[in-house]
Amino acid sequence: MEIYDKTGELVRMFKLGFQEKGRYTDKSKALYWDGRNHMGEKVHSGVYFYRLLAGDVSETRKLVVVK
Repeated sequence: MEIYDKTGELVRMFKLGFQEKGRYTDKSKALYWDGRNHMGEKVHSGVYFYRLLAGDVSETRKLVVVK
């Protein structure tokens, strides 16, 4: 999964490897973004986009960070 800001700059990337399909709601097993960039700094309020890559499927969605 990749998180981008509204200018298209990569904010953070997560590499989870292979995961069985299913629901992951526990923080220890699910992807959890703490609102920080790749340098560990908190991001500003605003619009961000996340892109999920799974095999040959790619989904991009919008998210809003409000502080």
